[in-house]
Amino acid sequence: MSWIVPLTDVQISEEDIAAYLAVLEQGWLTMGPRTREFELAFAERFGKRHAVAVSSGTAALHLALLAAGIGEGDEVLVPAMTFVAGAAAVRYCGARPVLIEPCGPDDLNLDPDDAARHIGPRTRAILATHWLGYACDLAALERLCHEHELILIEDCAQSIDARAADGRLTGTVGVAGCFSFFSKKQLAVGEGGMILTSDDAIEAKARSLRSHAMTSVTWDRHRGHAESYDVVDVGFNFRIDEPRAALGLSRMKRLDADIARRRELVRSYRNRLTEVPGVSIPWSADDVERSSHFGFAILLETESIRDAVASELGDRGVQTTHYPSITALTAYREHPPRPRTEELAGRHLVLPLSSTYTNREVDLVIGSLAEIMAAGVGS
Repeated sequence: MSWIVPLTDVQISEEDIAAYLAVLEQGWLTMGPRTREFELAFAERFGKRHAVAVSSGTAALHLALLAAGIGEGDEVLVPAMTFVAGAAAVRYCGARPVLIEPCGPDDLNLDPDDAARHIGPRTRAILATHWLGYACDLAALERLCHEHELILIEDCAQSIDARAADGRLTGTVGVAGCFSFFSKKQLAVGEGGMILTSDDAIEAKARSLRSHAMTSVTWDRHRGHAESYDVVDVGFNFRIDEPRAALGLSRMKRLDADIARRRELVRSYRNRLTEVPGVSIPWSADDVERSSHFGFAILLETESIRDAVASELGDRGVQTTHYPSITALTAYREHPPRPRTEELAGRHLVLPLSSTYTNREVDLVIGSLAEIMAAGVGS
């Protein structure tokens, strides 16, 4: 399918290409000095002591949970309405994800009140996922964790540079913040992730586990800093490579401008879609400035209308997506139903959004959606 307006778009600048080529020319491709430079720049940007670069956002979640001590028999509260990576990472650790409802149609992030209802004797942690670039209620979740002696870990795969209502950056509140650099994300390198923390023990454990729990890595031995290595735990191959670290460093310089452009486009979407009958918009206009806008979601009245609208937009060359409830996935059907999640998952539709888009793309999407809704498609 050749989309007129894809769901998102990634453009590689001349500076990005030069940074990537410099690594190829120097001939060291696996984890090394560029990776360390990327980690230091990331930690400095967010005011934390440590950043550990890994192969994906899912790897970041997995290692952060393990490093925080999550293991067999534990339960971790995770949102039922999001991508499956968080719930899967909990299972990788031998723990059980407990699926939490979203707040409602005005806030699709996990509901602290529902989280409180599901805290039990085996609950060890809350995975605070900031969905579509909007921060969840971190202050409420922080209070819950303090009251019940739980660990707070943040899933910031979609929320780099977003702020909570109290002004704190996502990823800086819990014991660890986990980021993704997948190709659709605001800071995209193809595949990659980062664990952000000021906890020395979590940093040391995650840094060890990402490379087979070896006491030295290949770059150390290449420089003559170590002759051999020991293996002190069952680790993983979760390393990022030098070309992607170089790309991350290059693209991070444009992150502020890219997110500012996403905000402009979201304001345009919001201002004009309020005039389209049958369309509602989660979160509020006040939330726009705090969000980093991974995606822009609307809610339609029913699932059948949503599916018909998505099909019609696709026929016009406009790509959209939606996230199924985790309870709808085959591997998670043993979990109890989550009615609020399943209803909202059936009604939401994510429209195209990219920092590279102009008003023309947004005009085309809004015009197409308005025509489809006016024709009563799916009703």
